[in-house]
Amino acid sequence: MSRVCALTGKKAMVGNNVSHAMNKTKRKFSVNLVKKRFYLPEEDRWITLRVAASTIKTINKNGIAAVLKEAKANGFIK
Repeated sequence: MSRVCALTGKKAMVGNNVSHAMNKTKRKFSVNLVKKRFYLPEEDRWITLRVAASTIKTINKNGIAAVLKEAKANGFIK
């Protein structure tokens, strides 16, 4: 399974490790993914999603229904 957020589409970024001698080697910045259950009161059911920690903060702020609606509009879920 790829490390991609189910609601925002966030995935790993690529960058450099830089030493004191300014030598650069490639590295990867992984996404902080968490498997989390959310309750949908309008459908009276639970869903399990693999989302980034920053997405959980957005859900706490805006609500799961608004975030799901936005993810559907952006094409991350069907």
